[in-house]
Amino acid sequence: ALVIGGGIAGIQAALDIADGGREVILVEREPSIGGNMAKLSETFPTMDCSQCILTPKMVEVELNENITLHTYSEVEKVDGYIGNFTVTIRKKARYVNEDTCTGCGECIEKCPFKAESAFEMGLAKRKVIYTPFPQSVPNIPVIDAPNCPKIQKDKCGACAVVCGPKAIDFTQQDKLVTVEVGAIVVATGYSLMPNERFGEYGYGKIKDVISGLQFERLASSSGPTSGEIRRPSDGKVPKSVVFIQCAGSRDEKKGVSYCSKVCCMYTAKHTMLFRHKVHDGQSYVFYMDIRSGGKRYEEFVRRAIEHDGAMYLRGRVSRVYERDGKVVVQGADTLSGSQVEIEADMVVLATAIVSRDGADTLARKLGIGYDKYKFYNEYHPKLRPVETVTAGIYLAGTCMGPMDIPQTV
Repeated sequence: ALVIGGGIAGIQAALDIADGGREVILVEREPSIGGNMAKLSETFPTMDCSQCILTPKMVEVELNENITLHTYSEVEKVDGYIGNFTVTIRKKARYVNEDTCTGCGECIEKCPFKAESAFEMGLAKRKVIYTPFPQSVPNIPVIDAPNCPKIQKDKCGACAVVCGPKAIDFTQQDKLVTVEVGAIVVATGYSLMPNERFGEYGYGKIKDVISGLQFERLASSSGPTSGEIRRPSDGKVPKSVVFIQCAGSRDEKKGVSYCSKVCCMYTAKHTMLFRHKVHDGQSYVFYMDIRSGGKRYEEFVRRAIEHDGAMYLRGRVSRVYERDGKVVVQGADTLSGSQVEIEADMVVLATAIVSRDGADTLARKLGIGYDKYKFYNEYHPKLRPVETVTAGIYLAGTCMGPMDIPQTV
């Protein structure tokens, strides 16, 4: 079987099929498997450390003899039918030889150039030769070609000089690999609504207005601030944080009409993380209504309010702007019927979950259906919830629409 996507859905699917005695080829677009779950600090409702659950599974994938892993690769072409698919995979040039690299990290240390880190959601920089995060699987660096002076202008090459096993090869080209598979599982995951599409509330313009996933990186002990909550503009510890729910979700004019499903829960989790890290901090949550449908989910939200002092205000936010180094949030509290103005140090948006870039292109290659938001359509939501109209092609996780980690798995 071929599994497309190496997030938690793809990892679990690959392990389950491999445990059933079948051979699996796992294709991941990024240099490491782990997907969005690898960026999280803790997961609701148990508050387990995300990496503690995920990293053993990632290692298991690498060590399982039934699984062949192709990272930094994309599906180029799909031919055939159930039981007899021929798939062409493009292995993008890493400029590092996977067979000889030992993963010592010497090249990363000596590289003098930096670029924006996609893994840290733009909150930090990383070297031009890099692994996305310390627990990356496989632990083999990748050279970011557009930002590498050696590849662009033939200057530098410091990483190749210090590399003991001589694994760095600046002449490497993309390779095409053809494989025969009987079934395909699509587990391509989600993205967050980008700044360009959702500039409301100052997202992308005001430095201290960040997305939920950026807040996760600030709260993560392996993140850019080593787990201290510090605002991006000046590095100060924020004492008051406003969380705005449904930023882009359930909003046909500015964003998407559907509910992103996980935001009510992760916002409650964020208020807890904030209180645990900044003991004298106060969090405010603007919400439309709270959707906490799941085992012990409602109790989790109550805990955020009753134990960790989060102040929930039922109403929408009308305006967010900067004044004297504070981010001013104006909104309504419809329960008390009053207008609210809060001077916050930081604003965190529960940004809408949207489909991956290029989701429609992949759907056309596979011959499967998708809706107007480019989420993939299942054959029947109740009777055949993980099959597509094309026999032999299955769906897993958030490529079908927003869902949390337990439901995905």
